[in-house]
Amino acid sequence: MQPHPLSPPPPPREPLFHLPRIIIVICAVLLGIHLVLSLSSSQFEVETIFRFGFVPGSWTLWLNPAAEEAIFERLTGGGALDPRALSLMRMVLVEAPNSLFGPLSYALLHGSWSHVLLNVFWLAAFGTPVARRLGEGRFLLLCLLTALGGTLAHWLTNMHDFTPMVGASAVVSGMMGAAAWFVFTRTPHGGGLIDSHAHLRPRETLPEMLRNQRTMVFFGIWFALNFLFGVGAGPLGISEGGVAWQAHIGGFLVGLVMLPRIDPRG
Repeated sequence: MQPHPLSPPPPPREPLFHLPRIIIVICAVLLGIHLVLSLSSSQFEVETIFRFGFVPGSWTLWLNPAAEEAIFERLTGGGALDPRALSLMRMVLVEAPNSLFGPLSYALLHGSWSHVLLNVFWLAAFGTPVARRLGEGRFLLLCLLTALGGTLAHWLTNMHDFTPMVGASAVVSGMMGAAAWFVFTRTPHGGGLIDSHAHLRPRETLPEMLRNQRTMVFFGIWFALNFLFGVGAGPLGISEGGVAWQAHIGGFLVGLVMLPRIDPRG
């Protein structure tokens, strides 16, 4: 069957794995930083993480010096001194004070190769259609906002904690929230994330998004996985370290809210 002569032609095909330049640069920076740290001494790596990760307790003290009493009560744990909390506090306040850039620079650091590789993979998957749609300038702005959204959410729920938070997961989550506005929109030429033209699809309205079964399933799976790997990671033996699930949600919500406001396609 021949197409109608007045019907719009399908968009030209592009290589599916032809990543935007900005995605390649960000992924290379994340991998390069982790490579340098992994080849450095343990002391340098630890000090870098404490200086340039995000440490909620440091910011709580900077913003409210009167919080010392509440933090001391946490350290004593109802009478018994918590050695780990005391060690973290000494590291942050004396040996490697947290940097003013911590609320943003934490997203450039990772705790392991599996951590950084997982974030790079999902950034390439969900960040690619968002970067193609927004362009480099707006995409970088969204990266900054989602990182700050992750910082704020983590700080509000861990104000007295001196454990540094690292990882680009809040930014990756923000790209997932932003992409949800358009990647699941059905068009005559395809649908879903695995499509080199996902960025060309019309953005759904909020009612359309809520009626889109694929979008709602994605939301449900995303929040369920964050609950599993965040709240249940330790008890279930999934991860030895903590997972900053609050930062994931903060970044996701910022991406979801901001995409319609900076989308050049209206």
